[in-house]
Amino acid sequence: MTKTKKCLKLFLLSLSVSGLTLGGGYVIVPLMRKKHVEKMKWIEEAEMLDMIAIASSAPGPIAVNTSIIAGHKIAGLAGALASLAGTILPPLLILSVVYVFYEAFRSNRYVASALWGMKSAVAALLADAVYTMVGTVAKEKDIWSYVVLAASFAAVLFLKLNAALALLAAAALGLLRTWLARRKSL
Repeated sequence: MTKTKKCLKLFLLSLSVSGLTLGGGYVIVPLMRKKHVEKMKWIEEAEMLDMIAIASSAPGPIAVNTSIIAGHKIAGLAGALASLAGTILPPLLILSVVYVFYEAFRSNRYVASALWGMKSAVAALLADAVYTMVGTVAKEKDIWSYVVLAASFAAVLFLKLNAALALLAAAALGLLRTWLARRKSL
């Protein structure tokens, strides 16, 4: 597949995922993973999880960050730009329409009812993403992965630690693991 065709495919995949998904980045990212890893087989599962980890720890929306990183991996700078454009175009257009008709949307009971109904679907998509990511961590069969997973979960859920701080702590644990392994091998 030529680079131009890859970029067009990236744009259309990102456009379809972003345009047909409600619930924000944490719903869009698992669908991006399915498209790039399972359907197109452009990226390996572990590498996609690394990309998601980087995207969620960087400033900005996770869906936009993930699309840029994945697009760059697949087709370089042009791929990053194509994926970015496909990801931001639908929300930009939708928010522009909502802005213009905000008062009508706000008071419309049908719109409110539809949004209420979509909450369950969003929760299901998030649960699927968590299940897939935990499964990938479990496949590693590495005690450190289990410790970081459990500690991060507990810190965010029970201690109400900011997710960004949990990611930084997990990164620090990863660096500590590497340092200890290197020291042990000396």
